[in-house]
Amino acid sequence: MGIMLKPPPDTAGKAWPAIVIGLFVAFGGVLYGYDTGTISGIIAMKYWKKEFSTEADGSITAAQNSLIVSILSAGTFFGALTAAPVGDFFGRRIGLMLSAGIVFNVGVIMQTASTSQPLFIAGRFFAGYGVGLISALIPMYQSETAPKWIRGTIVGAYQLAITIGLLLAAIVNNSTKNRHDSGSYRIPISVQFLWAIIIVVGLFFLPETPRYLIKMGKYDKAAKSLGKLRRLPVDHPAVIEELNEVQANHLYEMSLGKSTYADCFKGTLGKRLLTGCLLQSLQQLTGANFIFYYGTQYFQNAGFKNPFITQVITNCVNVVSTLPGLYMVERLGRRNLLLLGAIGMCVCQYIVAITGTVAGTTNLPAQQAAIAFVCIYIFFFASSWGPVAWVVTGELFPLKARAKCLSMTTASNWLLNWAIAYSTPFMVDPNHANLGSKVFFVWGTCCFVCIAFVWFMIYETKGLSLEQVDELYGIVNQAWKSKAFRPAVSYANMDQTTQRHMSLSDIAQSQERKRSVQHDEVLAVRGEKNA
Repeated sequence: MGIMLKPPPDTAGKAWPAIVIGLFVAFGGVLYGYDTGTISGIIAMKYWKKEFSTEADGSITAAQNSLIVSILSAGTFFGALTAAPVGDFFGRRIGLMLSAGIVFNVGVIMQTASTSQPLFIAGRFFAGYGVGLISALIPMYQSETAPKWIRGTIVGAYQLAITIGLLLAAIVNNSTKNRHDSGSYRIPISVQFLWAIIIVVGLFFLPETPRYLIKMGKYDKAAKSLGKLRRLPVDHPAVIEELNEVQANHLYEMSLGKSTYADCFKGTLGKRLLTGCLLQSLQQLTGANFIFYYGTQYFQNAGFKNPFITQVITNCVNVVSTLPGLYMVERLGRRNLLLLGAIGMCVCQYIVAITGTVAGTTNLPAQQAAIAFVCIYIFFFASSWGPVAWVVTGELFPLKARAKCLSMTTASNWLLNWAIAYSTPFMVDPNHANLGSKVFFVWGTCCFVCIAFVWFMIYETKGLSLEQVDELYGIVNQAWKSKAFRPAVSYANMDQTTQRHMSLSDIAQSQERKRSVQHDEVLAVRGEKNA
């Protein structure tokens, strides 16, 4: 299971096509990570400051700093919200191609051509809009195509791609930082064209998700798509069984009500939406993007030696630490891994805050200790909250509302991302709050809140199909009891005329009684034959 890529013994067809497709789509995370990470080094470059400054002393004010960095997150917020109509109208695949190939590249062109702040800021907004669309559509595509036994690893690979993007940005920034021409910032920005081309060209050869095609009433095309993913003929019993279950689940969900935005806030769907929004918001409040947005600048202002190299080191730790997370998400489960990560991050953040506050950042041993615990913190984040937040939100929602709910949970991530990007310069700037290392007390406290949130709100969804997650939320009321859940409902065996308005708990009991009667009848027949 998990990173071993070995399916359960009774799994029909091939697993590798869906795995390879899911991992390739995860490459879109490089756009997100690289675009996020490249600004950290650009705003610290001497040539860029001189070229884009509006001040007499050639500096960038805290307000300008906030706007330039955070405008990307404002664009991503609106892009994430737009992902629902784009994903439902054009489909997951075509929606991704339009987002990466057109919207994102428009923003990159504007940034590359800019020589002053207004065009640069506008370009970051449009690039952010494209990233927002991509960040909602990729987990949606992955969760709707991945086999359930390895879905967590595949969706978690999206976070791995993000960390690789952050690392690539740090390396490119370090390579161009000493140039005394526009290439210092134009080269790091224009490299992004390459990432967009790779994802768009690859998507030409990938299928649409079977679940989206079922949602659109295209059963035959859904069978072809699933057959391609599993390397099975469209009339294979395993393909028919899986599609019938998806279709029956969708019909049951639709019988309970429509999928308007207002309906997303009602019943168990509302509970799941709240869980997803809080999870994505808290992922940002753990403080990871403080390191990746402002790390170079923070280390520079705090007197650390080689701030650009320090940023490369933290990004290397981020990439490597994501790998054990992809294994543990299927071994430990979503709930246990998030709990472990929240505890580890909380301890590390408080140690960094106390070390910086008591010993100061100009003290070399204090610097070394701070960098060490920042790296340990990044390990806990990258192996838990980084990938698992995307995994959980990708699994939470029924087909009828998946695009809308995922767009809102992703928008929550970007809303907090924007708030942190905008407020952090004022929090650490000597002319404003001047928190310095004390800012880690803020992130540490948020990590403490994460511990309670996971215990009370996060259900264990490891090993369940997306349709079985609906049953989980319909039957289990407390998150800490979710580990004991065992699926009992077969949507394909439901009577849509008599049972469509029944609760899942009642349907499960009815089907269990039916199975018990059938089992007794089989035993009776065998007894007669033996007699």
